[in-house]
Amino acid sequence: MLTLKLGTRASRLALWQADWVKTSLEAGVANPVVEIVTIKTSAESFPEQPIAEIGSGVFSRELDDALLSGSIDLAVHSLKDLPSDSPPALCITAILERESPLDAFVSADGTALDELPAGARIGTGSPRRKAQILARRSDLDVVPLRGNVETRLRKITNEGLAGTILAEAGLRRLGLEHVITHAFEPAVLVPAVGQGAVAVATRRDDDTTNAHVARLDHLETRRRVTAERAFLRELRGGCQAPAGALATLAGDEISIESALAKPDGSICLRTSCRGEVEDGERLGREAALDLLSRGGDAILADLIAQ
Repeated sequence: MLTLKLGTRASRLALWQADWVKTSLEAGVANPVVEIVTIKTSAESFPEQPIAEIGSGVFSRELDDALLSGSIDLAVHSLKDLPSDSPPALCITAILERESPLDAFVSADGTALDELPAGARIGTGSPRRKAQILARRSDLDVVPLRGNVETRLRKITNEGLAGTILAEAGLRRLGLEHVITHAFEPAVLVPAVGQGAVAVATRRDDDTTNAHVARLDHLETRRRVTAERAFLRELRGGCQAPAGALATLAGDEISIESALAKPDGSICLRTSCRGEVEDGERLGREAALDLLSRGGDAILADLIAQ
C-alpha cells in the first residue's frame, strides 16, 4: 500500500489542518496511508521577531525544502501564509473548502473594537491588521504580538491588552468560537489573501501523489483565492505588505474587494471590482494596478526603503 509523508508545522492549528487532509486522503478504498511529519519553520525559530524582518516564506520555506529533497511527499499550509509565487518545481495541487475568511476581534472583557476607550492597547503581528485598524481608530495603541493562537490569547491577559485580532477560521477550527467578540466585515477590515483556506503543496512531477491530492481540490475556493493571489502577485508587496483582498462568488460573477494602507493607517486605499468568474485573475491584477496608481506604489516604495 502506498504511504505518503505529509509535512506540517507543529502548532495545534497546523496539526488540525494536517489531520483534516490526512483523513480526507485516507477515506475510501485503496487510498494511501498518510504519515504526518512535523517540521520546524523560521517562524518558530524566531518566535519574538517581527515576521517582516525574518523574510519571505517564514511559514513555508523549510516545508518547501523538505518537499524538494523528497523527505516528504506533500505539505499542508494555511494558504494566507504562502508567498504569491511558489518554487517552480512545486505546485498547489489542492485547496480545500474555505472556512470563514474574516478577521475576528477577541477582547479582554467583551468590549467591541469601536467601543474601546482611546489609548487601549491592541496586539497584532500583522501589518495589514494594524494599518486598517489604525485607519479606523487612530487613537488606539497597536502593539506587536506574535505566537500561535493559544499563545496570543494568553498574552491578552499577561500583557494587559484590550484585545487582539485573529483569523475567525482558526478559532472555529480549534473550537474557540466562544472567545470571539465580533467578526470584522470586509468594509472595516479586508482579510488577508487566502485567509481561511488550506492548501496542499506537492512536487510538480510527482504524478502518483498529485493524483490522490487533486481529489481534494474545491473549485469555488480555488477560483476565489486565485483572484486574490493574482492581486498580491501584481502588487509585488509580499504576504507581509499591509494589503488584503477578498473575492466572493455569486452565480457566474466574481467580486473582489481589496485594500492597501500605510503602516500607520494615515492612508488606506480601497477598491472593488466585479466580472465573470473566468476573469478572476485579470480582475485581481486590475485591482492591484488601481491601488498602485492611486498612491499604492509610494506606500510600497516607503516600505522597501525602511
